[in-house]
Amino acid sequence: MTDPILRIAGVSKTYKSGTTALHSVDLDIDRGEIFALLGPNGAGKTTLISIVCGIVTPSTGTISVDGHDALTDYKAARSRIGLVPQELSTDQFETVLATVTFSRRLFGRSGHSAYIEELLRDLSLWDKRDTKIMGLSGGMKRRVLIAKALSHEPDILFLDEPTAGVDVALRRDMWKLVHKLRARGVTIILTTHYIEEAQEMADRVGVITGGKLLLVDRKDALMKKLGKREVDLKLAEPMAAVPDALSRWNLTIADDGRRLRYVFDAEAEETGIPALLTALSGAGIAFTDLETRKSSLEDIFVDLVREKK
Repeated sequence: MTDPILRIAGVSKTYKSGTTALHSVDLDIDRGEIFALLGPNGAGKTTLISIVCGIVTPSTGTISVDGHDALTDYKAARSRIGLVPQELSTDQFETVLATVTFSRRLFGRSGHSAYIEELLRDLSLWDKRDTKIMGLSGGMKRRVLIAKALSHEPDILFLDEPTAGVDVALRRDMWKLVHKLRARGVTIILTTHYIEEAQEMADRVGVITGGKLLLVDRKDALMKKLGKREVDLKLAEPMAAVPDALSRWNLTIADDGRRLRYVFDAEAEETGIPALLTALSGAGIAFTDLETRKSSLEDIFVDLVREKK
């Protein structure tokens, strides 16, 4: 088994004000994986990324980037990282091509025009290469930030809230690019509070809130362990309360008494559904429709955060 490309051990951050933004985070990221760090705004996602990228100094802990200590061997560690920040911050008076080429040269790379051209084409920026940044839309500026982050061909790409406020076309292009980078062996770490992004893209998911990493697991394993199923029964007649005869099932009334909802463990050997339907019939409760639904990562995330409060 190969060593992780990124190893974070005991990393915390407490500011002079006394506010603790991170509480002793331990996290290993495998080479070539897509890892999603999920959490609400203010959870500590950006602080953690900023520490790994050398923008913020940790209060405690160590960080190893492809075998290089991020604190004592900063230059080598940082050269392996590309960062796409949340903020649209770049030189407004430079052209697209000039700013991306400059970013590449900052890391000691030559102005490799073939690579830069391919990158700009992948991001639908080639036709805008001679346009000044100030003349671009917000979505195009976001594309430029991605191009700058990838200009020096990093091994690890951080995407900090990558699709916050972007258009559908950019989101589609971005995920196509992510797949292409993944195929080349690039490790991708994204922070997001958009659950569907993690559910669609990630191999593993970490959940962070209040500066604490609550858990890390493979996406499919997380769904299997914590996922639930729901059965919604559309009732023929509204119901005011669940009858005592049905008390053994985890039932709730929804939609002003017009729906009966049964939540159960999708992995259980016996779901109890056949017995429930028999009991409904015996109690004279008729239903006109039945729907089933799996828990999403969003449901799991909300439940986890609620449990930790």
